[in-house]
Amino acid sequence: MARKGFSIELAVGIFMVLGLLGVAYMTVNLGGVDLFGSRYTHISARFNTVSGLKKGAQVEIAGVVVGKVDRIRLVDDRAEIDMLIEPGVELQADVIASIKTQGIIGDKYIKISPGGDDTLLKDGDRITETESAIDLEELVSKYVFGDV
Repeated sequence: MARKGFSIELAVGIFMVLGLLGVAYMTVNLGGVDLFGSRYTHISARFNTVSGLKKGAQVEIAGVVVGKVDRIRLVDDRAEIDMLIEPGVELQADVIASIKTQGIIGDKYIKISPGGDDTLLKDGDRITETESAIDLEELVSKYVFGDV
């Protein structure tokens, strides 16, 4: 009799351990946590205004998500964006980074337009060609008050 109780307890214990390992795996993968160092390429860009861009926003090339915004800070009266670009994505030195809006009132994201240069950006490099976000409120107010 004692042997049957032991096997049920062992089965429940193994089930619980496997369940906890599954939850830990899902947490790490869905949370975007890098346990063994960063596998991303760190690229930065400076914009005159970021107007609504947030940390965690997507970075896209040709509509494909290739990274995310890691940090936004003020440097020399300009907004500097640090981006994490996925491994295997190669960016030419003359790419153009633009802040765009998904739809009319959607979230802001960074669109990268590929360049034609043979030189590739390395970890820690900066994109020099940027286009800041368009502020719709400012455009509407200019139109309404006849400043266009």
